[in-house]
Amino acid sequence: MPIPNGGLITETNRQYYAGTQQFYIDTAGAGKTFTSTFNTDLIFGSSDNASSQYGLNNFHLFSSADALTWTEMTPNNTKTTATSNGVVVPVGENTLTINVANVNIVAGMLIQNSAGTTTYGTVKQVLSTTTFTCTIAIQIPAATALTFKFAQPYTELGNLITVNSYLALGTYIKIQLVESAIEDNYGEYSYTRLTDVIDNFLIAYVGAGKLIKSVKRSDVIFHARRGLQEFSYDTLKSIKSTELTVPSSLSLAIPQDYVNYVRVSWVDELGVLHIIYPTNNLNQSPYYTFTQDDEGKPIQDNFDSNTEVTSQTDAAWDKTNPRNISGGFINDLNNANAVFDHSVYDGALGQRYGLEPQTSQKNGWFKIDERKGNFSFTSNLANKVIILQYVSDGNAYDLDARIPKLAEEALYSYIIYSILSVSTGIQEYIVKRFQKEKSAKLRNAKIRLSNLKLDQIVQVMRGKSKWLKF
Repeated sequence: MPIPNGGLITETNRQYYAGTQQFYIDTAGAGKTFTSTFNTDLIFGSSDNASSQYGLNNFHLFSSADALTWTEMTPNNTKTTATSNGVVVPVGENTLTINVANVNIVAGMLIQNSAGTTTYGTVKQVLSTTTFTCTIAIQIPAATALTFKFAQPYTELGNLITVNSYLALGTYIKIQLVESAIEDNYGEYSYTRLTDVIDNFLIAYVGAGKLIKSVKRSDVIFHARRGLQEFSYDTLKSIKSTELTVPSSLSLAIPQDYVNYVRVSWVDELGVLHIIYPTNNLNQSPYYTFTQDDEGKPIQDNFDSNTEVTSQTDAAWDKTNPRNISGGFINDLNNANAVFDHSVYDGALGQRYGLEPQTSQKNGWFKIDERKGNFSFTSNLANKVIILQYVSDGNAYDLDARIPKLAEEALYSYIIYSILSVSTGIQEYIVKRFQKEKSAKLRNAKIRLSNLKLDQIVQVMRGKSKWLKF
């Protein structure tokens, strides 16, 4: 159904798929307002495309006379021209008269020369279509070709857009989200925002005749965020991923919202991922690297702080060839296409004695330096593209603060149990009951979100009956 009809969907098909909301001007004038009804909140920096703040916008505004050809509303695209009469307009608050009537000139516009290099002043009040009260900073010569324009043709606050420019009858206005904002909007229906969960909880579970008779909203917010945080670690689909290139320094900073890594992989020429394993017992970065005297005691500086030197452990690891650890062959079949590449070494693969399975791989290793807050990689990964998958806590950004609808009931149970467990006068068996209910619903949520499909399982099991041939 293209237009919302009272259900949970509030966006039209055009808003959701194209990121566009359109309006029709049935009454001409300036200062008209338009309310955005996107699920995504508008972000506004400036409507002047020459301003550095313009890049903050997650939308742009367009106008059209026929809804076919659109022009973005910028200062230069919305300007209008006129010629002053044969009277000099002095500095101060004075009247400016133009030769030809112009309905597009409205209060708040800048008055400039035709080249736009000199700003004479601003329009203060419209007396008629040819006469205006203006605040003049630079004298306007007689019979001068003038340009009138807004420094900001439109503004936005709280998803309400105000167009300062004059809009003629029959004009169309279009809000167009930028590509990244459209992508953020996709899939929104499968989630419930945390603010809605909190509101629903207060309505459904708190009040007279209910188990929780009274609770502060701040308490519900705390437990809801704690629940979202706990769910993010092992229940929700909260894994984030980022594509990075390993620099020659072999180190990458830990993402700002990082909690724990899930998988680190490098990408070959075919775009196939190859898992990079942690160093584990092979190597670890020292937290401290104290300078020592001849007796092995740390040396202090003038401020009584221990001095440090460059880590010898890290230096030795950075120059190590991973093949010396893994026992890898000289030939480097490092992409997924290698499964079709046969060589004289193939017959020896898997038949070398003394290899340690933990280190017998050629993808390289990574380690986490907790002190410096970065990932470090072995030298064979220099300049390679990697995919870092990691877990956040669901509270870093507003977009994170939402929960899949498949786990919404589990979060309600978590909040109920958390509130009851710290409340006085609640009998222990009631607390235990809701503890069990919380665990059961959390288990159900994990099963739902595991996204197991029967046809995929059947396809895998079909291969179990095949004979392995050597």
